[in-house]
Amino acid sequence: MNMNHDKNNEIPKFTVENNSNFPKVKILFTGGGTGGHIFPILAIIREIKKITPSNIKINFYFIGPESKISNKLFKKEDIKIKKITTGKKRRYSSFSSFIQNFVDLFFRIPIGIIQSFFYIFFLSPDLMISKGGYGAFPSLAVAKILQVPTFLHESDIVSGAVNKMFSKYALEIFVSFPKTKNLPPEKMILVGNPTRKLLTKPPSESEIKEKINLVKKKPVIFIMGGSQGSERINDLTLSVIPELLPRFQIIHQCGVKNSKEIILQTDFLIPKELKKDYHLFPFLTEDQLRSAYHISDLIISRAGSGSIFEIAAVAKPSILIPLPESAQNHQIKNAYSYCDFGAGLVIEEKNITPHLFAEKLTNLVNNKQTMERMKRKAQDFSRPRSAEIISEYILEFLKQYCNN
Repeated sequence: MNMNHDKNNEIPKFTVENNSNFPKVKILFTGGGTGGHIFPILAIIREIKKITPSNIKINFYFIGPESKISNKLFKKEDIKIKKITTGKKRRYSSFSSFIQNFVDLFFRIPIGIIQSFFYIFFLSPDLMISKGGYGAFPSLAVAKILQVPTFLHESDIVSGAVNKMFSKYALEIFVSFPKTKNLPPEKMILVGNPTRKLLTKPPSESEIKEKINLVKKKPVIFIMGGSQGSERINDLTLSVIPELLPRFQIIHQCGVKNSKEIILQTDFLIPKELKKDYHLFPFLTEDQLRSAYHISDLIISRAGSGSIFEIAAVAKPSILIPLPESAQNHQIKNAYSYCDFGAGLVIEEKNITPHLFAEKLTNLVNNKQTMERMKRKAQDFSRPRSAEIISEYILEFLKQYCNN
């Protein structure tokens, strides 16, 4: 298959000339345990199910680290999960990180490789699709040994270490950003980052009221720190809440581990008459997230690829605050690539103060012309067919693979 360039509008619809010879198929997914890895996998699987002919049976499997997000979402989609032990390289310097790296390198990762070997050997998948991340390393290593056909997807503008390491063995590499670095150009296919299509369907006012208990009376600001929350974005939010709430309604996804402390702090910080305008969630379900995206006037977010492409898919103006400790500064590079397109505004943590943050946010919401331009640019940046295109590539490969 010659698939080494952006074919966003050229992919043929999947067809099988002889469906009777098409066997039961097993597709194995792998990736790190965060939402940034899990949600795109979910989007791809849903699209594969949607476009697969009814007389073809595909079984889906996932192998990776323990994750509450994957457990909950994948079981609903009838995706069989195999948990393995994994480890990662910590880039910060301390004695504890040295010990953790030692344990991961010499114990946890080898155990994960052994677990992966037995699982993949007996499962014998027809192909593997990896979202990268430390959680994908053991299964990718085994896929190489057992010669399982493998596709990669790279979310960020700078390839992660695991995808870079295994890129030479991949059949093709789907990428989210133009000019993605550290991957072989001849294997890259620009498709964007798969997003769940449900998120793009506007909910009714009654649905929004039901899911997040919000009726729009003032401009709505949606603040999120990724699937796990962000302690520093939470602190920044708390520092400006008294200033913002008289003018805005705020939806705040804070992360499960931070929620109890934030509930106590906001109960003290927010005057009684303004509490109805502050909507705190430890974690947003898919339906809640959909409502939050569509009711919002402005979104404040980290700059993971998943968040960026979801914001683009719902065509909302945004302020991105990249995580400065992200590997190879990929969040900073993601953010500037997106915002240089004109779809949002970047504020780096080293430059941010509560006063500056509140001022930038207020000025942006009040500038209707800039907000409208950001909406248009976000929509132009988005690639709504990403999951569909990846699915059609996968099924076209399976047709050729299984008919040979």
